Amino acid sequence: MNIENEDVKNILGLQLPTDPRWINLAEKSLEEILTDHAYCEQKAATSCISIIQRYNDKEKMVEELSPIVTEEWGHFRMVLAEIKKRKLKLGRQRKDEYVNALLQFEKKGGSEDDRMLDKLLMCALIEARSCERFKRLSEGLDDAYLRRFYRRFMESEAGHYTLFIALAETYLPKQKVRKRWEEWLEQEANIITNIDIRGDRIH
Repeated sequence: MNIENEDVKNILGLQLPTDPRWINLAEKSLEEILTDHAYCEQKAATSCISIIQRYNDKEKMVEELSPIVTEEWGHFRMVLAEIKKRKLKLGRQRKDEYVNALLQFEKKGGSEDDRMLDKLLMCALIEARSCERFKRLSEGLDDAYLRRFYRRFMESEAGHYTLFIALAETYLPKQKVRKRWEEWLEQEANIITNIDIRGDRIH
């Protein structure tokens, strides 16, 4: 998926772009942003593992998400290597206000299908926003090496969000998936509007 010269809304579905001030704040907090990025990759891998364990009877889901686990864990190791190369330290994992806000929108009751749908769509949304942030880093950082570093992450992550939507549509009616996806996009836009801009966080 090529998002280099395409509108974020058209390609990633997101209703709002990242505030331009974020990239300047992120550049001033390099150790913190790399630390947070490392934990984001770790959580992406463990989320896929959790979905595989919970829905082990869904063969396509297991097959499609298994390589994503390997890829995300590889990304975690890449960020760790970059932290070490720059003689920085992996800090402590911190509260992710963005993801916690999304979790409040996730259905806790209802049918198992509804809960599975929300789990997959929340993963899709986090992947889309992460990709958008990597795009900002690949374009806005002064460090040329880090721009290339984040361009590789952007390209790698670009198709992940569509995979989660496609998996939802494999097991549930497309119309139901698309309707709920629009609700998630609207909620995410509200969160982005109201959450503080943090240069030490990917989200």
